[in-house]
Amino acid sequence: MTVATVRPYEPDQITERRGHAVVVGASMAGLLAARVLRDRFEAVTLVEKDPLPDEALARPGVPQGHHIHAMQKAGQATLDDLFPGYSEEVTDAGGLVLDFASDFEIYQKGGVLANGPTRIPQYNASRPVFEQVTRRRVAELDGVTVRDECHFREFLLDDRASTVEGVTVRTTDGERELDAELVVDATGRTSRTPVWLEHNGYTAPPLDEVSIDLAYGTVLLERPIDTRRAILVLPDAPRTRGGAVFPIENGRWLLTLAGVHGDHPPTDPAGFVDYASGLPIDDVSRLLDEHALLSEDVSRYPFPSSVRRRYEALDRFPDGLIVVGDAIASLNPIYGQGMSVAALEAVQLHHALATTTRDELALRFFERAAKVVDDAWGLAVGSDFEFSQTTGPKPFGTDFVNGYVARLLRKAHTDGRLTDAFVRVVAMENRPTSLFRPDILWRVVKPSP
Repeated sequence: MTVATVRPYEPDQITERRGHAVVVGASMAGLLAARVLRDRFEAVTLVEKDPLPDEALARPGVPQGHHIHAMQKAGQATLDDLFPGYSEEVTDAGGLVLDFASDFEIYQKGGVLANGPTRIPQYNASRPVFEQVTRRRVAELDGVTVRDECHFREFLLDDRASTVEGVTVRTTDGERELDAELVVDATGRTSRTPVWLEHNGYTAPPLDEVSIDLAYGTVLLERPIDTRRAILVLPDAPRTRGGAVFPIENGRWLLTLAGVHGDHPPTDPAGFVDYASGLPIDDVSRLLDEHALLSEDVSRYPFPSSVRRRYEALDRFPDGLIVVGDAIASLNPIYGQGMSVAALEAVQLHHALATTTRDELALRFFERAAKVVDDAWGLAVGSDFEFSQTTGPKPFGTDFVNGYVARLLRKAHTDGRLTDAFVRVVAMENRPTSLFRPDILWRVVKPSP
C-alpha cells in the first residue's frame, strides 16, 4: 500500500484516552508509534538505550545514520498529518525542498531519465535532522515521556503466558519494571521478539530473507549554497556499483557509493574516489575532484540481506504486544523506503487502535502492516533479483515485472511522463500497479519512432 491507498490519519477517530503504553526504541518507527499511541493512551513512555542529544547528531543505535536517507512522498505527507508543520520545521532546520522531477539526475538502464512534466516536492536533509524534528515533536506531546540511556531487558508476561503486561528496563539507577497495557517493539532488525516468542511457548514468525550482500560508504562534501544538484545511480545488473549525491543542510552534500554482491566501496578516501570512477557517468567523480571533502574518513554500512518476518501469518500471539518498523521488515536501504514504511505503519496502527479490541489488536495490526510492506518489499527485492547472484524467495512474477520496468525506464530517457510514473512509485505515492495503467502501458510498448 502507498499514501494513495492507505486510509489517512483521522485525529478525531479515537475519543477516549486511558492506560499506559511503552515503546521500546526511539527509531523513526518507534517515535511514530508513540505519536499515534498518545491518541489512545493517557500516558506513553518511550525507552531508548542511546543518549538522545538535543542537536541533530548521528547516534550509535542508528548505524546507517551517517548515510543518505530519502523522505519519500508517503513519509512526508504522513508526517505532516501527524505533526502539522513538520515539513516547515525540517526546512527551518536547514533541509531543502527539491523537485524530484527536475532537480534529480537519475541514471537508469543506460541513460538519464527525462524530466517529468509535474513538480514532485522531496524534502532533503540528513537522517539526524529528520529524527531530531520528529523526536522534539513527540517529546512535546502531553503525557509522553522519553527516557534515554534506558536499556530494555525483557517483556513482562502474565502467569498464563497470554498477555504482555509491561517491560523490565535497566537505567543508571538499576533495574525496574514498567507496567503497560501495550508494549511496542521498535528495536529494529535485531529485535529479540522472535526468539522470545519461542522461549515462551509461541511460534516465531516465518522468515523471508533475500541476500544481496550490499555495502555502502558515505562522505560529506562541501556544497555551494546556491547549488541544489542531486544525482542517483542505482546498481543495474550486471553493473554492481551505484552512487548517489543528495544536498543536505549547512551547505553540504552527502555522497554515497554502494556495491552489491561483494563489490563494496573501499573505506580509505583514495580508494573511495577511485571506486567512483567505475560508475557509468563521471558526474560523481567530478564532484569529488572539484569540491572539498569534509569527512575525515568514509562511513561504512554493510547490509547482507533484506529480511521480512511474517507476523501476519501467525494464528496465535500474546496480547499487549506488537512489533513495528524494521523489526517486521528490513528492506534494502538503497531504495529509500524505510521512513515511509514506518510512517504508513503508524497510520495503520492508529486505525487498528480505533477499531480493534486489545485481544485482537496484534494480529489485526500485522494484517494491516503486511499490506504496507507488500509493495515496498516487492519493489526492493524484485529489483535485487535482476542479479543472478541474489538468493532467497523470489516474488511471483518478478522476472516479467523487471523486464517491463526495464523497457519503461529505457523509454523514459526521452519520455518525461514515464519518468513521472516511475518516480511516483519509488516515492510510495502510487502503487506499482499504476505502471500498468493503459496510458502508461501504451507509452511503454509502442514501437519507438
